[in-house]
Amino acid sequence: MVRAKFFFERDERNAVVFHSELEVEVKMVCQRCLELVALPIHSACDYAVVKEGANTQSVPQGYDALELGEDPLDLLALVEDELLLALPIVPVHDPKDCQQPVGLEEPGPSEDEVTRSNPFSVLAQLKRDPNV
Repeated sequence: MVRAKFFFERDERNAVVFHSELEVEVKMVCQRCLELVALPIHSACDYAVVKEGANTQSVPQGYDALELGEDPLDLLALVEDELLLALPIVPVHDPKDCQQPVGLEEPGPSEDEVTRSNPFSVLAQLKRDPNV
């Protein structure tokens, strides 16, 4: 269930603006332990309504331009977009509540791995030399 609040008003320039606040709890797969994790998602956005095709340069700072034409505003699609943007890129449990799957270990350095020199080490030496 999504809790949504919308506040519609006119700003000091008499332009139509609105604010949205969304809250929901989503269940996603934790990328550390591969179990479900419940994550609280909160999104708050400020929009300035402009006519379709109008110049968006006059939109006040801090507001996203929302272009509207003859069709009515599709709030459901707007809410869906806001929530998708608010989702974490890598969902994980709190580290103290999460364990890696049994048998999965952090990769360590391999014995066969060739040690390479840093190509920028020459620049570090040049930086230390006061004569350069």
